[in-house]
Amino acid sequence: MTKKYSKEDIYNKLCEILEEEFEIDKSSVNGDTNLFTDLELDSIDAVDLAVRLQQFTDKRISPEEFKQIRTVNDVTEAVYNLL
Repeated sequence: MTKKYSKEDIYNKLCEILEEEFEIDKSSVNGDTNLFTDLELDSIDAVDLAVRLQQFTDKRISPEEFKQIRTVNDVTEAVYNLL
């Protein structure tokens, strides 16, 4: 069975969410971008991001796993592994 979304699809959607919800310019985001130190997201922003990703995938990242996420690549990997 193939995955519904590729890592590239997830990364692109994540960049879109960051731009729409948090007014972050896509050009300032790459895989190594830290959500908290580089993009200055806080814990409430992280919850909002998790909710948006859940709406996109119909899957929920566990709170324990989400606590380990730091970078854009971490988010992409976590979502990809859910699918």
